[in-house]
Amino acid sequence: MVLDRPVVVEGKYDKIKLSSIISSTVITTEGFAIFNSREKLALIRRLAKKNGIIVLTDSDGAGGVIRSHITSALPRDKVTHLYIPRIKGKERRKTSPSKAGVLGVEGIEAAKLRELLAPFAVGTAQPEAVKKPVTKADFYADGLSGVGGAEKMRDALAERFSLPPGMTPNALLSAINVIATRDEYAAAVAAIKSENKGNTD
Repeated sequence: MVLDRPVVVEGKYDKIKLSSIISSTVITTEGFAIFNSREKLALIRRLAKKNGIIVLTDSDGAGGVIRSHITSALPRDKVTHLYIPRIKGKERRKTSPSKAGVLGVEGIEAAKLRELLAPFAVGTAQPEAVKKPVTKADFYADGLSGVGGAEKMRDALAERFSLPPGMTPNALLSAINVIATRDEYAAAVAAIKSENKGNTD
């Protein structure tokens, strides 16, 4: 199932569960880590610009706090909240229940998750060529890491994709691979280098 917008969940196991159901972008907040990650919040803002985002956090207190944080950082019309049922129990991989004693997104049946997400489906996944990601080697070759002036280049690239300045090479690389194609990345780098050359002539 392909959705018309990205989905934000809390953790990697939630992402694994959703990725077995949908072929759309799934972003994790890494729990409360999003409160200290301007890069992650900037990425979510960037992804929300087109059709908005879906927030699907756990049905406990922590999930509610994370929802509120995301909502406060985005225009309200760009955030769609979906709620999983509050079911007592624990996930198979855990030895004991969560503090609230209820299942998180990863523990909800796939059929129920499909039902929640179905209104946002735009079709079914079609076979396509595997997207070739931008790599650390590309960053090095393009002067975005490991060389003099790399930080300035990264800031210029971040600006072109509406991301904050000062991102680490790894954070920027991860963001670029979510929001841009390899061709879009290459075009942006070429434009930056052309501008820099013009400024030095």
